[in-house]
Amino acid sequence: MPKITIKAARVNAGLTQKEAAERLGIAYQTLSSYEKNNKSIRLEVLEKMCSLYGIPMEYIFLK
Repeated sequence: MPKITIKAARVNAGLTQKEAAERLGIAYQTLSSYEKNNKSIRLEVLEKMCSLYGIPMEYIFLK
């Protein structure tokens, strides 16, 4: 099963950080921190990301 980063998943979904953050209900700075692995992602946010990006959670690579 291939793994991709949350940033790659967002880009593949055709969304900017600002667009994705708005749809997720978080600040774009928070999304940026998640994508840079500077902040732990809450499970409910990760679930929303996967739904928004159209990928199963198992495909996400987290460090």
